[in-house]
Amino acid sequence: MTQTTEKRFLKALNKEKLDRPPFWLMRQAGRYLPEYRQTRADAGSFLDLCYSPKLAEEVTLQPLRRYDFDAAILFADILLIPDALGQPLAYKEGEGPVLDPVRSAKELSSLSMDKLHEHLAPVYETVNRLSGSIPAHCSLIGFAGAPWTVATYMVEGRGSKDYANIKKWAYSDPDGFQKLMDILVISTSEYLIAQIKAGAEAVQIFDTWAGVLPDNEFQKWVIEPTRQIVSNVREVFPGFPVIGFPKGAAGNLMEFVKKTGVTAVSLDASAPLEWVKTEIQPHVTVQGNLDPIMVVAGGNAMVDRVHQILETFKGGSHIFNLGHGIIPQTPPENVALLAETVKNWKNS
Repeated sequence: MTQTTEKRFLKALNKEKLDRPPFWLMRQAGRYLPEYRQTRADAGSFLDLCYSPKLAEEVTLQPLRRYDFDAAILFADILLIPDALGQPLAYKEGEGPVLDPVRSAKELSSLSMDKLHEHLAPVYETVNRLSGSIPAHCSLIGFAGAPWTVATYMVEGRGSKDYANIKKWAYSDPDGFQKLMDILVISTSEYLIAQIKAGAEAVQIFDTWAGVLPDNEFQKWVIEPTRQIVSNVREVFPGFPVIGFPKGAAGNLMEFVKKTGVTAVSLDASAPLEWVKTEIQPHVTVQGNLDPIMVVAGGNAMVDRVHQILETFKGGSHIFNLGHGIIPQTPPENVALLAETVKNWKNS
């Protein structure tokens, strides 16, 4: 890792003082870019794109060519873990991911970790290719979905508005649900460790649906699984940088930071800047948190908000990002203005 010490992104994770924060954007490789849409069409299906090292490398590199980000994030998907465990997965046009739901402890027998790494080997190859092809100043981020968020898809069978099935199982049979979470903690830990061995320089754990849980269940199903994964990764790679993203965590954010051991926390767009500056930033690097719709709007409103975020967090360690992923209708020229605004700002 010694050759990476001059990288701006890794310096921020190490809480070093910088002239400007590093920046990258969640879902920076995506449908807002015409070149991505072309590569996606060439791949045949979304899963074929994820499992093609050559094409997944290409779409990861596409936004770097346009915007010169300080970090690249592996192109993959959080549901590759259930796919590798043997749960049938398909991406249907207009519907998103669809899985055969698992809704009780007895149905867990259909899942197996026996071929986890064999199934995910193309992802590790993508990481390895990227470690040699991204620009020298750019850091490579690996990632996985957090157990709670991945479990929501596995149990609901698709996206959900009320999360009734997973909450019912978690509340009424916590011991049985724990067995699913244990499988996900182990498989996710192994998946991230393999990405690091292949060349990832930091990893991010996405808990997109963390905010749907009440505080006592948040501790059990968001904080504790993340803490275990961070611990498992650092048993193999001591001190390795891990970014947590508990979207919608709100008042649970401080507990998340204190108990999981994450190096940095990614903030959704609703996180109050001044509160984060006072309560969270003294403890960890903070990442975020421009509203993705602001990039769709662009113009002065976007530039003003970017400056507000940069000015608020300039006294501590900060990685500029969005509060969630770029959405497909984002004009690429607005991303260019965003990149220019961040790169031209100076910490004074």
